Amino acid sequence: MTAAAAVLAVVGTITGMVAAMGGERTADEARPLTSRSGALPSDPATLSNPSGLSGPTRKAGPAPDGPSPRRTSPPPSNSPGASTKAGVRPSAERTGRRAAPGTGPGVLYRHPDSQVLDWVRDHPGDPRSAAIGTGIADRPAAVWFTDPTPAVVTARVAAVASGGAARDQVPVLVAYAIPDRDCGGASQGGARSLDAYDAWIDAFAAGLGSDDVIVILEPDAIAQSDCLSADGRADRFASLARAGRVVKAANPDARVYHDAGHSEWNTPGKQAALLRQAGAADPAGSDGVFSNVSNFNRTAAEVAYTRRVLDALGAPAGLGAVIDTSRNGNGAPADGEWCDPSGRGLGRPPTLTTGEPGVHAYLWVKLPGESDGCRGRAGTFSPGYAYELARG
Repeated sequence: MTAAAAVLAVVGTITGMVAAMGGERTADEARPLTSRSGALPSDPATLSNPSGLSGPTRKAGPAPDGPSPRRTSPPPSNSPGASTKAGVRPSAERTGRRAAPGTGPGVLYRHPDSQVLDWVRDHPGDPRSAAIGTGIADRPAAVWFTDPTPAVVTARVAAVASGGAARDQVPVLVAYAIPDRDCGGASQGGARSLDAYDAWIDAFAAGLGSDDVIVILEPDAIAQSDCLSADGRADRFASLARAGRVVKAANPDARVYHDAGHSEWNTPGKQAALLRQAGAADPAGSDGVFSNVSNFNRTAAEVAYTRRVLDALGAPAGLGAVIDTSRNGNGAPADGEWCDPSGRGLGRPPTLTTGEPGVHAYLWVKLPGESDGCRGRAGTFSPGYAYELARG
């Protein structure tokens, strides 16, 4: 299932296919994310659903008919910086060199525009509001970018990156626009072609500024690539490798992490072989790998798994892992349920100081309370589920 959590704030890029699960909305389901920031595409066919769960329990879509034509990704373009774009201010002055990954003292950024914050502000008298506010809304979480339109992504990225820079904090941005996203599943969508995706990444990178940012590059794009032909997979991986280089060329202080799936998916050796093809071992385009996005596996299991992946990858010193701990406080359900399962709890708070060698951060990539599709439409905020998670 797609790893992509629907966590979106300002960029409005989340949400899911309106009919992802069918049925009527319940009274407990928050309104779907609107286009107040102009982020949602106007064509319903392009809406994404980054709210599912990554994992092998999902059946992949059918493989394409015949091999795709081979392509060579163009080199990174010399995209203009964010300060050259109309209406986008440059990032704040840097206050010093960043600390070694995983050691702090950096502080993660909480973007002030998200569905959970909207709900808390709109429901001050709700008896669940205090628990959701302190447990979830007050925590820094990732911002997802799923609208594949290059013309709008630069300014939206810059709004988040400069917001973090102004506070000397580190934002987490999720790039989620690869073609054939989710193998035709609930989160299908993305750019119309890999050439279009390359242009989108150029525009994404142009908004990053020059301060510390973390980029989660395309959840599921590597672990869930078996629905592609061999040539299609090679072409996707070439674009992903290029994307990492583009981001780090645009902002050398950007930290870029590639898709390692999670500990209950591919074996470390298999995942490392795929990651190597996608450029994850190249410091020019990678700071390491991410795991457990939208999943529930315990942190210790993911730490052990990502270390084995990095060992199998033969990663240079300095490359490490970031782990999504947003909903893994009680571990994964014993029955394998993935869609808004009961009995789950919040995991470790987001931090850049993990105390674990080689683990650069614990992040909330999936925003707790945004539905996988069972407590409400995929990608919408469910206060009932958020409250369950906050109470643990």
